[in-house]
Amino acid sequence: MPPVQIRSLGPTDASQFRALRLQGLLECPTAFASSCDEERNLPSEMLATRLTETPDQVILGAFDASSLVGVVGLMRERHRKLAHKAFIWGMYVAPAFRRRGVGRQLLEGVLLRAEATPGLRQLNLGVNAGNQAAKSLYHSLGFRAFGLERGFMVVDGELQDEIHMTRTLGGGEPG
Repeated sequence: MPPVQIRSLGPTDASQFRALRLQGLLECPTAFASSCDEERNLPSEMLATRLTETPDQVILGAFDASSLVGVVGLMRERHRKLAHKAFIWGMYVAPAFRRRGVGRQLLEGVLLRAEATPGLRQLNLGVNAGNQAAKSLYHSLGFRAFGLERGFMVVDGELQDEIHMTRTLGGGEPG
């Protein structure tokens, strides 16, 4: 199978992004802090803003031909004292494209963007403590756990723990 194409999303990708995001929120509710109910009726203007690439934010998409099959977001911290950091959010790959390297391609794309961003020194992310596949992928790309937040969120009445991970940019090891 040929590799997927990775590119930044824009407002013209809004309908495919919304559909894939809602699919992810329904399929994997423990992987996201947001819920399908919260995002289903997100105003189009807000979605367009989210999909507009800036020097401080981008959403990458993985495309199989013209179909969006995976996404990941990167957003720099907004406060000046925290602007040396960015966080990865919203990572999702459609089930039919898992175990084919799509998630790795998306994260490698994010890492390239982050490494090229002046002043950015660190990437952070959160992952459900029970998601072994995601934890292994992040670890293989240099992310290291630095904390566990018990009861990070509640899904269907059950507490979910989250592992906080970090990766230093520029080839350095996390502190």
